[in-house]
Amino acid sequence: MLRLRSCILARILSYPSASPAASIHRLLSAAAAAPAVSPEDPSSFAVEEYLVSTCGLTRPQAVKAIPKLSHLKSPANPDAVRSFLAGLGLSGADVAAVVAKDPQLLCASVEKILARNVDELTGLGLSRNDIKRLISLTSGGGHFRCRAIVPKLQYYLPLFGSPENLLRALSRSFYLIGVDIERTIKPNVALLQECGLGACDIAKLCRYAPRMLNTSLESIQAMVECAEGLGVPRGSAMFKHVLDAVSFLSEEKIATKVDYLKKTFRWSDAEVGIALSRAPSLLRRSKDALQSKSEFLISEVGLEPEYIAQRPAMLNYSLDGRLRPRYYVVKFLKANGLLARERDYYSVFSHVEKVFVQRYICPYKEAAPHLAEDYDAAHSGEVPANFKFT
Repeated sequence: MLRLRSCILARILSYPSASPAASIHRLLSAAAAAPAVSPEDPSSFAVEEYLVSTCGLTRPQAVKAIPKLSHLKSPANPDAVRSFLAGLGLSGADVAAVVAKDPQLLCASVEKILARNVDELTGLGLSRNDIKRLISLTSGGGHFRCRAIVPKLQYYLPLFGSPENLLRALSRSFYLIGVDIERTIKPNVALLQECGLGACDIAKLCRYAPRMLNTSLESIQAMVECAEGLGVPRGSAMFKHVLDAVSFLSEEKIATKVDYLKKTFRWSDAEVGIALSRAPSLLRRSKDALQSKSEFLISEVGLEPEYIAQRPAMLNYSLDGRLRPRYYVVKFLKANGLLARERDYYSVFSHVEKVFVQRYICPYKEAAPHLAEDYDAAHSGEVPANFKFT
């Protein structure tokens, strides 16, 4: 019966016009009415060979999986599971990867667990492709063969805003599915909400750092205190950005980076505090990148440390992709008397590319016909002859 059911399942799920839920119900009805098929001879079923030749596992993977499948006496249920996965769109390689991570999936009931999960997840708004990705992402913890996955996604989907956002977070940490929502997730979310983060803020924060949800409440509290210690109060617009920057960084690492910023940019305690409150991502910038930007902005452009501290966003811009080429253009225009007035470098650096070109390249096509070409060359690290000043 299970072997026949697996064949029917693969056939019905392959019909693109049928919804997953309707296909599954049709499958189970057809399987229940089908004539019985004699089971395989239990003595002839070799689990290791089945995993290698039928499921596509490597020999070492199969050997590792055998202890979890020692009770299997027939390929009937594994065949049904394989057909079910294939019907959802998983390729042979996908199925092999899933089974290697979770061999016990082959023992799951298609009718009582897998089909019901697909049916209910579809009702929550997940597409066939979403479910396919979900199976692959959560196979390491064996979550899809458990009914508990449905209520967990029922909680997570509104929190993350969409299946895509949730799947993106799970790709970074599938452990979210295994965490106790009542004991861990909800208290952490409540604390973040107390700090002024809305649902969208939490979703965005946890999409890129999902560990924020499944870490201990004490760890979240420590991050909050650290963010406040940098001079950014709870409830402010920048708080979520500071919280993201300090997340999972030790106090020692933060203190070391603060000292480095002070030394590299010649900032006072007050100035480094201002800079970090406006551009907390500086805590995660590499020392080499910070050093090269300091040398350029202070030594070459001639900006004052206080000026940079008040406008730290410029330190997040690419040195070769934005800062240096634009500086060369403005310096060339000034040297040739083409700029009527002094320009603020922060404005020069912060313009989107289209606006910069419209203001500093296009108006000078006749006076400096080579300017656009030289500007493009500067992006590749080259210093055109026209940009070499004595």
